[in-house]
Amino acid sequence: MKKVLIANRGEIALRIMRSAKEMGIKTVAVYSEADRQSLHVRYADEAVCIGPAPSNQSYLIGEKIIEACKITGAEAIHPGYGFLSENAAFARLVKAAGLTLIGPTPEAMEIMGNKLSAKAAALKYQIPMVPGTEEAITDVEEAKRRAIEVGFPILIKAAAGGGGKGMRIVEKAAEFEEQMQLAVSEALSAFGDGSVFIERYVSSPRHIEIQVLGDTHGNIVHLFERECSVQRRHQKVIEEAPSSILTAEIREKMGKCAVDVARSVNYVGAGTVEFILDENLDFFFLEMNTRLQVEHPVTEMITGLDLVKEQIKIARGEKLSYKQEDLHISGHAIELRVYAEDPENNFLPDIGVLQTYKTPKGNGVRVDDGFEQGMEIPIYYDPMIAKLITYGKDREEAIERMVRAIGEYQITGIQTTLGFGKFVMQHEAFKSGKFDTHFVAKYFKANSPKVQNEDEALLAAMMGAFFFKQQPLAAPQPLQEGQANALNWRRNRLNK
Repeated sequence: MKKVLIANRGEIALRIMRSAKEMGIKTVAVYSEADRQSLHVRYADEAVCIGPAPSNQSYLIGEKIIEACKITGAEAIHPGYGFLSENAAFARLVKAAGLTLIGPTPEAMEIMGNKLSAKAAALKYQIPMVPGTEEAITDVEEAKRRAIEVGFPILIKAAAGGGGKGMRIVEKAAEFEEQMQLAVSEALSAFGDGSVFIERYVSSPRHIEIQVLGDTHGNIVHLFERECSVQRRHQKVIEEAPSSILTAEIREKMGKCAVDVARSVNYVGAGTVEFILDENLDFFFLEMNTRLQVEHPVTEMITGLDLVKEQIKIARGEKLSYKQEDLHISGHAIELRVYAEDPENNFLPDIGVLQTYKTPKGNGVRVDDGFEQGMEIPIYYDPMIAKLITYGKDREEAIERMVRAIGEYQITGIQTTLGFGKFVMQHEAFKSGKFDTHFVAKYFKANSPKVQNEDEALLAAMMGAFFFKQQPLAAPQPLQEGQANALNWRRNRLNK
């Protein structure tokens, strides 16, 4: 494998390219017209434009990715995360083109891409499940009867879902029919699949995931856990490894279950098995993500492994060079996702220009980013600017370094989650380890009223950013220093 195309953008593309370069592998970047000046384009050995800014006209068009491989002679594709990384049809397209996908098989993607088929696979190994239905529910009355058996409150979830879409909490039987219809409608709209199922609602859950690696020779290991319970809109903001709450016994049991889940689909490559942990420290299988995770750096910090290099080695047919008993946890790592979002306004995107951008440095600090000072945060993609990771000999030191690093991180021109990250690090619930996925709702009180329809609010934010960039409010002369904020939707929104 001498040349790899990275079918992604931003920080993850750069992160993959750096590991490939250390392995002596040439890299190919693909980019949309909006990313022409992006850092990953400049860093790669070669770069190919694959279309207009919208991802459905560029990064999500598998045929364009394949064509870029043919043009450059790339032998393999690393999809990163997001975009086509868990798309079984794309994986088959790659295989049909005679190329290597640095990832799992299409069959594994398909099974684990649907929560019901994933459950069915995991049940082969008696993996603990949240009480509920093991198949899609269609008959409302039968579903209500089953919900009563499980016990309220219950959760209605989309089989093909993710990110909180198609998910409804039902407190009592009288609300069931309406909430089921809403969940089906939302699932159909978001995923083109209206299948839903029922689970008992865990009121104080912690989100714990286990990193796994499997080679083509049948060897599968786990690389311990990550705690991902600090979330907004059902999406992670802060992750750490290891979890502050797991005992050695629970860790061993969860790790074995994760390996068994991977074994149930003959998993190859890097993947993550996700669990929820209840207030009694009982854990239940949630889903499997068949790709590299955003938060993989914290696992790298505590194990000393480079997960991208491991992915490439596996794709080349190499055996894992270690066994489970060779792997150990060393120290503690925390990651803060630095988003271009305004935590005080329900974490809505805050699009603009990075007028100041200076990253922290020093012992135990790592920054994975894809931006530099003066660059603009595009409206077309996820608003993550960077991942700030700190490492210490223990959790206390990792937290202290995170607080210090946040203080050194200089970003102006947009609102970010840096201040929120500092709030979390200094909050007693986080420092003590006594928190769950409701941390934001319980402890973080934003100044702005809660936005009732988050999807509409996000759309309005992105459209507002686009409008103000296309129709500047300033006079026609060029913007002077300090005036670039006129382009920022947040500072021009009507309710100010």
